[in-house]
Amino acid sequence: MNVDLIMNELVKKNPGEVEYHQAVREVLESIEEVYNENPHFESAKIIERLVEPDRVMTFKVPWADDQGTIHVNRGFRIQFNNAIGPYKGGLRFHPSVNLSILKFLGFEQIFKNSLTSLPMGGAKGGSDFDPKGKSNSEIMRFCQSLMLELWNIIGPDTDVPAGDIGVGGREIGYLYGFYRKLARENTGILTGKGINWGGSLVRPEATGFGCVYFAKEMLATKGETFQGKKVAISGFGNVAWGAALKVSELGGKVVTISGPDGYIHDPEGISGEKIEFMLELRATNDDIVAPYALEFDSGQFIQGKRPWEVKVDIALPCATQNELNEEDAHHLIDNGCWCICEGANMPCTPEAVEAFQSKGILFAPGKAANAGGVATSGLEMAQNSMKINWSRKEVDDRLHHIMTSIHENCVEHGTNEEGYVDYVKGANIAGFLKVANSMVDQGLV
Repeated sequence: MNVDLIMNELVKKNPGEVEYHQAVREVLESIEEVYNENPHFESAKIIERLVEPDRVMTFKVPWADDQGTIHVNRGFRIQFNNAIGPYKGGLRFHPSVNLSILKFLGFEQIFKNSLTSLPMGGAKGGSDFDPKGKSNSEIMRFCQSLMLELWNIIGPDTDVPAGDIGVGGREIGYLYGFYRKLARENTGILTGKGINWGGSLVRPEATGFGCVYFAKEMLATKGETFQGKKVAISGFGNVAWGAALKVSELGGKVVTISGPDGYIHDPEGISGEKIEFMLELRATNDDIVAPYALEFDSGQFIQGKRPWEVKVDIALPCATQNELNEEDAHHLIDNGCWCICEGANMPCTPEAVEAFQSKGILFAPGKAANAGGVATSGLEMAQNSMKINWSRKEVDDRLHHIMTSIHENCVEHGTNEEGYVDYVKGANIAGFLKVANSMVDQGLV
């Protein structure tokens, strides 16, 4: 495999899709050695088939606002690879949504889902619709219009969407309700459902919980725990909320959260009612964290900055892609941060990752550390299939076990001769091998 040759061809066929190019290059560079050691992958053209989605669907989504004005957004569903199970991946509603971002997310999802050991392929979708400032009725009408296009290409054994940025319990409810009416059936077609109608306990917190469980295993390789450690978290949505909850439970002190307007620094720690206030902020459907400082005297709002300038032991980027750059990485390194675990999808730029790894710092990529959300979605699918509900403890225990297993796979495939664990390489190789071998077994399809 010649990485540069493949990338040149990919860029030529997909011009301007920089996030997608970034995600593919990271994987190819990690798996190059193991790929070349297995000539049957080359003869089956696994890479050429893997980087090309099975299908990309775009469609218009017309909807009317509360004043009767008609708007038209663009909808997407990218079914990337289903070699190990039905397509699985979230729906994102955000003005930034485009093909590049969704292809990067769908490509990452292939390996993330593979790492969970659950039978799920990779997909992603969404729309450039902005739910911010919209009424419940407007969001319902938009979700119903979107589902009119989606419902006949998804199914519990075909493609199972979930939530993502801009798509929470409310949106999943509207989407599921309309699917149920159109398809005239109750199935596990979406995950992240309400607990009263097929949802799973722990699902809202799962991505944040999983990130912290993974970080816990990383710390254990150094004989350390979260007890007494200062932790910087970015974002203030479900991932950040779940991470803050679990860090506090394990004895750590979360000192930051953030939004596009800036970040909150609370030296006394963000726990208890302060974590609950994060949910209240999110429920306003606004993107600002400044009100935290008005609610709690211990919190200082730093406008227009990112939380990576605060002195901490552990950093958990939980907001969005490429939010932590090389300059931020050096701030963290200079301030003594020694463990970075990605709670979001690809939140660190390649330059930031290189800076961390060059210093021998513990660093875990999102496709491994962020897998708790889709893992629990897989557990929700299992419960739906069996028509049962597991207890909170049972779901949490299964999630913890999955994240521990992912960590073990990363260590197995990512430990170099000096004993340093390259979690990026380990995650990519472990995720790739399962998918690639499945594709070989099933022939040219």
